[in-house]
This record gives sequence, structure tokens and C-alpha cells, in this order.
Amino acid sequence: MNWSLTQLLSGLHDDIEHRLATARKSFAHAPTKGDASEHIWLDLLNTYLPERYRATTAHVVDSTGVFSEQIDVVIFDRQYSPLIFKYEGQDIIPAESVYAVFESKQTINAALVKYAREKSATVRSLVRTSLPIPHAGGVYEAKKPGPILAGILSFESDWSPALGDPLKTALSGGDASDILNIGCIASHGIFLSSKDEILLLPEKKPATAFLLELIARLQELATVPMIDVRAYARWLEK
Repeated sequence: MNWSLTQLLSGLHDDIEHRLATARKSFAHAPTKGDASEHIWLDLLNTYLPERYRATTAHVVDSTGVFSEQIDVVIFDRQYSPLIFKYEGQDIIPAESVYAVFESKQTINAALVKYAREKSATVRSLVRTSLPIPHAGGVYEAKKPGPILAGILSFESDWSPALGDPLKTALSGGDASDILNIGCIASHGIFLSSKDEILLLPEKKPATAFLLELIARLQELATVPMIDVRAYARWLEK
């Protein structure tokens, strides 16, 4: 059998784009379309991200008892995180465990970008504890919590062109609390954003390009800080 890396990478995107397109055509009810899209992206991430990561729809909570709004896609650490709460079918992730958050909708537009920025800020504003890390030779200093990535996952765009000035304008401004770092418009391309520049990148296989860039950025974040579980235990006394 003659293997082709090009074919493998292309097939990954083609599968995601086909499933998103089918969801859009098959469901008349907008929330149902949204739920289907969300499931498709979660399935992609849980299939292809390294095992240390998990992706789910969740609220995020900190040790002071503050909760974020519900986030469509939360990528969190599962290898070193001792607390993942489940209550009445809802997942609740401690803030220390979060690597990235995304809003997932069928179509990207100015309202969605604004909404995603506001949602990301509710997560980034949460308190994240960090403890010194014991090791065989002593103790490492407590790690400063790293940045939390944020972005958008969609199938189509309300803008024409999809990757043009209106998108760049919507992504501009703000500060570190609400910046959207990375996003995918599966029919058109990806965007990468920082405080210094915004890159709108047409791609032949956007879902695959997004996945590989996301993995690279997660690698750069390394490991989440060591959570202070006693800070959460204080709530037992309330």
C-alpha cells in the first residue's frame, strides 16, 4: 500500500468540512445546528490532540467561587488536574486546568466575534492558583499561570470576502483579556491574532491547518501550574 501524508492531512479537513456542511443542511433549528457543529469540533480535538488534553463544553470556576459563562469548547489538562466536576450533566473545570477556550457556531460575523471576546474575558479574569512543585532534587518555584488561548470555530462567514477587512476590524482593539488568538473558518481559512498583528490566512485545508497550529501553540504553553486544591477545600467550611 502506498501511503500519502498529503492525502491523510487533506482527508482530515475534508471530513470536518463535510460534517459541518451536512449539519448546516440537515438541521433547520439554529440551536440544533450549533450543537451539531460544537460536537464536530469537540470530536476533532478529542481524537487528534495528545492524550494529556481533553476538550468539552463547560463552565470554568476558580477557588474564590466565581464561575465563567458556559464555553462551547474548553481545552483543559487531564493528566495533572485532580478536579473535574460533573453536576447534572454539566462539566465544570477549575481555572488552573484551562489551556484554551473557543466559541463554536455555524457562521462567523461581527456579533459572534464580540460575543467570543466577552466569553474569553470571563475565563481569563478568573483566579488561578499555583503551588511550588516538589521533585527528587528539591522544589521548583511556583509556576506563573500562562496565557489562556481563545478563538472561534465556524463553518462559514457572513462576510464577503470571508477573510477581509471586516474580520480584521472585529478582531482589532481590546486587550489581553479578550484577544482571540486563533480561529478557523472551515470553508475559507484561519486567523491568527496578537497585540501586534492580525494574520488572515486562506487555506486549502483550513481544519487541518488550524489543528496543527493549535497543537504547536499548546506545546509552547507547556504544562499548567500545580493547582492548590486546599484553596478549593475551603468551600467545604461555607
